[in-house]
Amino acid sequence: MQQARQSSTATIFQQQATADICDAYPAAQIIQSQFLSFGGNGKCVGPVEIVATQDDNSLVKTALSEAGEGRVLFVDNSASINCAMLGGDLAALAADNGWAGIVINGAVRDADELTATPIAVFALATCPRKSKKRGLGTIGQPVRVGGTYIRRHDLIAADSDGVVFLASWAAKG
Repeated sequence: MQQARQSSTATIFQQQATADICDAYPAAQIIQSQFLSFGGNGKCVGPVEIVATQDDNSLVKTALSEAGEGRVLFVDNSASINCAMLGGDLAALAADNGWAGIVINGAVRDADELTATPIAVFALATCPRKSKKRGLGTIGQPVRVGGTYIRRHDLIAADSDGVVFLASWAAKG
């Protein structure tokens, strides 16, 4: 029931810019970082799935290997740009598996490949170095980025103006 409600809310938000969502929903939270668009799509909206890690994209691949079902993967790499958390191959995997987008609090690589992939990708920067593969991190656990608390299934919207989160309780209306 909650997933169906979030899906219909996400559909409504597909038509709105993040600025309009913030105007309509004062409870919306934003991350005070400048995310850049790297993907072939310039906007994404959907329930959020979370990967928290540090310079290790093993769990990013694990999450993107699952059916996305219109979700948006938020990767909290603590704003580290020491290495890329996503490249062209993982973006293509995400697009093939039905993910609406990927937002990375960190870096990406293969920027030219990302722009040719039909998925929204937002990150802080690029870095040509690949990440380590140690299997470190968590999937689905809440994270705090700056003053923004992000929980699995919250609604996330991202476009050229920024990244907006609505707690799942706020999106019920």
